[in-house]
Amino acid sequence: MTGSVAAEFATVDDLLAQARSRIRRLDPLAAITAIGEGDLVVDIRPAWQREIQGEIPGSLIVERNHLEWRLHPRSDARLILAAPGQRWIVVCAEGYTSSLAAASLCSLGVPATDLVGGVQAWAAAGLPLSTGPTPVETVVGT
Repeated sequence: MTGSVAAEFATVDDLLAQARSRIRRLDPLAAITAIGEGDLVVDIRPAWQREIQGEIPGSLIVERNHLEWRLHPRSDARLILAAPGQRWIVVCAEGYTSSLAAASLCSLGVPATDLVGGVQAWAAAGLPLSTGPTPVETVVGT
């Protein structure tokens, strides 16, 4: 590619702030409540991170590069859990990539938010983790 492209955001921090302004982020305890109300967790971390950090039991593993196609209910590549209206809590290691991913899902009309602090905050809150890595497009613990 040649030439320059007009930037919509001056910095990555500006992009992240805009993404986060579109979602109501959840801390780990609020996420537990949301899960109890039917939200599903989707873990977008690569296998090497899940192996080191562990995985949230019951979370669906979908690596970031397939997320929108797997969770949009009208996508030909959707997963069975991608039902219309299903609410998603996107998790990553620290809560940065998950904010961008959740905003992307919202832009497609898929209800999504993310976990403040990611899996690291989940672990720091003393919440359970399973040993990974679970195969992609599988629910942890099944």
